[in-house]
Amino acid sequence: MSKLTPEQHEQYKEKGFIAPLDALNKEEAEEVKNEIEFIEKKWPNELNGLGRNYVHLISPIFDKVVHNSKVLDAVESIIGKNILACGTTLFIKNPDEKGFVSFHQDAKYIGLEPHNWVTAWIAVTDVNEKNGCMRMWSGTHKNDLKNHIEKFDNNEGNLLTRGQTVENVPLEETEPVILKSGQMSLHHPKIVHGSGVNKSKERRIGFVIQSYIGSNVEQVLGKMYVQQARGEDSFNYHDHVERPKVTMGQNDNNVRKIANEELSKIFYKDLKKKGKF
Repeated sequence: MSKLTPEQHEQYKEKGFIAPLDALNKEEAEEVKNEIEFIEKKWPNELNGLGRNYVHLISPIFDKVVHNSKVLDAVESIIGKNILACGTTLFIKNPDEKGFVSFHQDAKYIGLEPHNWVTAWIAVTDVNEKNGCMRMWSGTHKNDLKNHIEKFDNNEGNLLTRGQTVENVPLEETEPVILKSGQMSLHHPKIVHGSGVNKSKERRIGFVIQSYIGSNVEQVLGKMYVQQARGEDSFNYHDHVERPKVTMGQNDNNVRKIANEELSKIFYKDLKKKGKF
């Protein structure tokens, strides 16, 4: 069992995140990296734009990460035993590119209520300050959601859908989340966080389960597709989907396409303008 210790649980409660936690071994992390590169080579652009989402629905290797027992033990410590996986995203920063993630709060725009959910950010490669690791503004999860400005600045490198931004974040009060390959962080829906540009010569890859939700959590802005990761779902708020058996199977890819279309409706609800993701 890899449940959080009382000290780790207290850190999550006070800071709004916990890191580093062991998730994958070196071979498992390398397997994920190889699968990403395999798909990129055989199906160019498949993981670009909106295609970076719901990747666990098209690959048994990605799916295996979502259902990893070490990850789920830690998640269970936070949201309870009835766990649904409702999304994955690849956050890839190539060397010397301008990609960044503006400071934001996940709960501001994703439509999952109540906030009995947690995001697992798994490092496929080493993640540090030089290559653009996340930075957390500790304790901000305890307050009301902050005002976000929607900048739609994807062309300037912002990897968020709307370029949603909490302005005037005191960088000196944020903490870098430095992870070795295979380690992960868990963060609260309301914590303010973001990440900078990759200034290294190596690719930085994050595999993000966004998010694990308790079965009592509803999607109030639209529709999401889930897998039962642990326990049971007595609420039945969401459509359940099968786990993939092959990479890029036709039926799985069709389901992912529908899921991403619905996800896009959530991300851009009530807006006339759309970003690239």
